[in-house]
Amino acid sequence: MLVGVGIGHPVDPSDTAEFAALAASAGTVGVATVLASRERPDPKYFVGSGKADEIRACSEQNDADLVLVDQTLTPSQERNLEKLTGRRVLDRNGLILDIFAQRARSFEGKLQVELAQLSHLATRLVRGWTHLERQKGGIGLRGPGETQLETDRRLIGKRIKTLRGRLTKLARQRDTSRHVRKEVPVPTVALVGYTNAGKSTLFNALTGASAFVADQLFATLDPTVRRVKLSGVGEVVLADTVGFVRELPHELVAAFRSTLQEARDADLLLHVVDASDPRRDERIEQVREVLRGIGAGEIRELVVFNKIDLRGEPPRIVRGADGIATQVWASAATGQGLGELRDALARAVRPNLVHRTLLLDLQAAAVRSDLYRRDAVRAERQREDGGWELDVELDLNEVAKLLGVKGVSPLNDSAGTREQRVA
Repeated sequence: MLVGVGIGHPVDPSDTAEFAALAASAGTVGVATVLASRERPDPKYFVGSGKADEIRACSEQNDADLVLVDQTLTPSQERNLEKLTGRRVLDRNGLILDIFAQRARSFEGKLQVELAQLSHLATRLVRGWTHLERQKGGIGLRGPGETQLETDRRLIGKRIKTLRGRLTKLARQRDTSRHVRKEVPVPTVALVGYTNAGKSTLFNALTGASAFVADQLFATLDPTVRRVKLSGVGEVVLADTVGFVRELPHELVAAFRSTLQEARDADLLLHVVDASDPRRDERIEQVREVLRGIGAGEIRELVVFNKIDLRGEPPRIVRGADGIATQVWASAATGQGLGELRDALARAVRPNLVHRTLLLDLQAAAVRSDLYRRDAVRAERQREDGGWELDVELDLNEVAKLLGVKGVSPLNDSAGTREQRVA
């Protein structure tokens, strides 16, 4: 049974629909819905005592075995509702944690979910095992002994410490992989967005990968990283990240911090938005709030309004004053606008792209090969000494790095360095 509660305002129907989708994603079957509105939460039940009795009667009438509340309950409120209804009660955070536990596939993802669950459970231990009190023994230690509650807390604390240690080690390994990628100047683009906005479908369409796709919330938990070749830029690393949702539990944000690091270290954020969502502006702000929370709020962003086929809109690009795209309207499912998206992505990921002519000596042959591999060479002329004169398109920072490599120098003529910013 679903319980929607509006604090200071009536319950928004779209919030109720999203919560029902969350419940369905967890594998439940909804049998009834109860809505309530309060100025402030009730300390005992969160909802008032009269509404709590209505929840109990409705759950009995519909033979519900689980009550889901679309709010964050305190441990005592959760226990009081369970005692009153005689059914298990789960708040919004507990439901999302359960979905994450079902969806985690990788070793790191499972550790992250377990850490989040134990952090959530640690605040909800109750004194229900006093009959198992036991003596610790020893001089000065005699007395009531260690209760089962204290044992549970100690074991949970020990397990949390172990999980954090393992995740720290995995985070170091992920950082090493990231560092190796950064040594080769390949730009990184992270796909972010509200859950079920179509990130994985778009990821597959751009990379040809086979990331899991389903019409459900939090279908993708584990990050997937692939390389894709863009015209004029060469290889770009695309990272598909976990979707966000309103009021994402703090335990999950903390546990998935290393996974979300892919977004924090990206050169560009590809913010995927469901164009057919009537509350898309609100969803955009909720995603940006999470990005600010993980330190990715200042990274450049290209907004992709996906699912335009559901609205019957044509594909288009919206550019800023500098000529760089800020919005792309496309459909990952039908392929509409994907060509425009690739062009916009190539320009946005390298906003400081310039045309430069470089002189390469024979000892810089490896640099020449790397430039061809990255599709950065626009023209080549052989020099009499066996070296090369290359017309390249590169980011200003990359040009500066190349000019520090032995055997690479700029071409100067009477008009000065031959350099032109790419429009």
